[in-house]
Amino acid sequence: MGPDGKPGIMLSPGERFHVDLVNEAGTSTIMHWHGQLPPWKQDGFPWPQTPPIPAGDTHSYDYAPIAGTYWMHSHQGLQEQSLMTAPLIVRSAEDMRADRQEVVLMLHDFSFRTPDELLAGLTKPNSSQSAMLKSGMDNNMKMGSGSMGAMKSGTMDAMNMASGMAMDLNDIDYDAFLANDRNLADPEVVRTEPGGRVRLRLINGASATQFWIDLGALTGTVVAVDGHPVRPLRVTRLPLAMAQRLDVLIDLPGNGSYPIFAQVEGKRTRTGIVLAASGAPVSRLGAEAAENAPPVDLSLERRLEAAAPLAPARARRDAPCDPSPAPWCRMPGR
Repeated sequence: MGPDGKPGIMLSPGERFHVDLVNEAGTSTIMHWHGQLPPWKQDGFPWPQTPPIPAGDTHSYDYAPIAGTYWMHSHQGLQEQSLMTAPLIVRSAEDMRADRQEVVLMLHDFSFRTPDELLAGLTKPNSSQSAMLKSGMDNNMKMGSGSMGAMKSGTMDAMNMASGMAMDLNDIDYDAFLANDRNLADPEVVRTEPGGRVRLRLINGASATQFWIDLGALTGTVVAVDGHPVRPLRVTRLPLAMAQRLDVLIDLPGNGSYPIFAQVEGKRTRTGIVLAASGAPVSRLGAEAAENAPPVDLSLERRLEAAAPLAPARARRDAPCDPSPAPWCRMPGR
């Protein structure tokens, strides 16, 4: 919890990421600062040179963070799948000048089964898959003098067929989908000023679920993706892939309450929060939409443009390359 009682870390403009991580998990852990660019030994990946932090130990981090919407999660075992995650927000001077209410919406998928049970269900073929694999292998064995390449091809075809039978948009049947650790039976209600101005920071921290964000009666403006500014883009509904973050500016039209839904792709199931002016009543919200959401696609990405595109790097004239698509390049020795 941060000083404001909310989960995660929110840094002010120019503030360094100076954090002491005290491991009270009762087991080894290591924390990754997703999307940030700290020195590699502070990145939170269990390299041999940066082993996990033992239970009870403390590890210090100190680097200049990138401004924007980020998140942190464990890189140890299946701890992330046990919801060991939290927002990491680095505000910019521009954010402060905009004088908008900060609202973080972090999404999770949740199961009463342990992550190990879920993983076992994904890696253990069911009876029909096993039968198809066995059939494919038996047919290959009957080929006798057939080539090893054909044998491998036949086995792979059987595996692909078996895999295809179980293929689905959602590989795990989760028990709940959470928005800021709550579902629509008791959603978080964020009180705003009448006609308030909001910066909605969306974070998909789910382990295996993609969502469609539905602003309902509101229209928003996407101004940043994965922490980096983009040219403003007006939206009412937008896809949110796993680990993706979107910053959306919303100007509330009045004194009412406005649900922000996150619907699971391929399902009617949804979760969300409510933006509501002080004193505005909040109605009970249905946990299912009228129809299934489509698969998450690239419809948003196709419309995005960086606010400050990278300048093209000058090609190294001594680097080998193919002159047919790039006539400016030089082949070695020329």
